[in-house]
Amino acid sequence: MERARLNRYGLLSVTGDDARDFLHAQLTNDILNLPNGRAALAGWCSAKGRLLASFLVIPFDRGYFLQLARDLAAPIAKRLAMFVLRSKVKVADESEAWAQYGEWGDELRGDPFEITREGSRIRVRVAEQRALLLSPASDDLPANTPEDLWTVQEIQASRPLITSATQDLFVPQMVNFDALGAVDFKKGCYPGQEIVARAQYRGQVKRRMVHARAPAGTDLRPGQEFEGGVVVDSARGELLAVKLV
Repeated sequence: MERARLNRYGLLSVTGDDARDFLHAQLTNDILNLPNGRAALAGWCSAKGRLLASFLVIPFDRGYFLQLARDLAAPIAKRLAMFVLRSKVKVADESEAWAQYGEWGDELRGDPFEITREGSRIRVRVAEQRALLLSPASDDLPANTPEDLWTVQEIQASRPLITSATQDLFVPQMVNFDALGAVDFKKGCYPGQEIVARAQYRGQVKRRMVHARAPAGTDLRPGQEFEGGVVVDSARGELLAVKLV
């Protein structure tokens, strides 16, 4: 099995009696009906329907973990907490407390988004032979492969990661969140919901994320322009970019 230490991700925890209702009212996906043993992709939007963060939502015994870009962890934790108001919810940045690893190999076969637990560790299968492992930082597990190999696999799976360089640029459909099951168009309101729904039903999404190869000799980064579009993610010459369709 291959294992890479993932330093580009951060981790938030959302806990408390009202955590489920709170996240359901804030995120693009249906959290109320998310089983405890399943993870889900979701986004958090501005009032204008633009993605402020992309999440992998992971239920655990006290609430939910939200995996997101490491450079957004602290500001998103602070901003999300502003919406708690009188709800019984606590939002905390757990990025230093938990180590994250990407694993892949034949022994990891299972249903995508299935969650399993091994003591204090949490494993989320993100594809048939790939999994995310969350482990207390004190465990310091061995890693035998570079992180960018995991990033390449995420790019090949067309899974976007919103970072500070691409924050507030895209409605969810531009990064194919509708096709990835990260948007529920039947759930109730959330920030930017009317704009996201209007873009879906009126066919207003003219830009879509595509998988492409970077020109030889270039080192494109998220937020940079690429053939009339914007780079979302890149690694080892492969990239995701939002372009006109």
